[in-house]
Amino acid sequence: MISRKKSLKNAGLFITFMGPSLIAFTCILVIPFLYGVFLTFTNYNPVKGTKDFVGFANFIAIFSDKEFMTQFLKTLLYVFYSTVFCNLLAFILAYILTSNIKTQNFLRSGFFTPNLIGGIILGYIWKFIFANVITQLGHSWDFEPLKTSLLTHPDRAILAMIIVTVWQYAGYLMMIYIAGFVGIKKEVLEAADIDGAKGMKKLFYITIPSMVPSFIICFFITISRGFMAYDLNLALTNGAPYGSTRLASMHIYQKAFQANQYAVGQAEAIVLFIVVALVTVTQVMLTKKYEVEA
Repeated sequence: MISRKKSLKNAGLFITFMGPSLIAFTCILVIPFLYGVFLTFTNYNPVKGTKDFVGFANFIAIFSDKEFMTQFLKTLLYVFYSTVFCNLLAFILAYILTSNIKTQNFLRSGFFTPNLIGGIILGYIWKFIFANVITQLGHSWDFEPLKTSLLTHPDRAILAMIIVTVWQYAGYLMMIYIAGFVGIKKEVLEAADIDGAKGMKKLFYITIPSMVPSFIICFFITISRGFMAYDLNLALTNGAPYGSTRLASMHIYQKAFQANQYAVGQAEAIVLFIVVALVTVTQVMLTKKYEVEA
């Protein structure tokens, strides 16, 4: 009887505190996601009002869409380079700013600040920098590569997006790496010093293996955000020049809401979701193998 009352009490507490969150999560995420999956098997068009079942026709159309496949490959390159350089720079900054240098707290705040700026605003700021500031410096220094904006070159505009992405996220990832550095037990580092591990040897054999949880979190963040990048893509380049910087998220939006091919666009979104899920799960599983138990 007592256990039954306790169970009812626990259920009541769970409903009271978790109920509103679960309802919001279900209404905002679960139901729209399931409805979106349903629409991928129809020819839904919000203008015509059609919603007939077409099976896997929309998914077949995706893989015959050369434009989508090209932009998806560009997205993969963007995600790869932004992930590598974001984490590399963040790790270097965290390593420097945990070495007891002067003004390290001020520098941490300064490097973290770009992450507080929204993607749309950030895109317009850097668009001005690339188009006016950097080109002016190129003319002042008579340096030919900087005389024209990176955003005007089909082969170099994606580089501008990577630069801005690294500038935005490196400071945020740096804080996670700093937490990883601080979390390493002093006893482990002291034992390494006693055993004669110094400099790079200590970094690669003691510090980095101890920080695998930080790497897992940072890689997951950069990979997932890279695949979902839209606001920066819209404000900085809007897919220009000649569609050379149109990433997968922007293509999906244009397919669904501008071309009115909502069902195909939803199918592309589901495919992108599956790819992101597979990549992130694989990344977590691989890095988990190297995790050191404290």
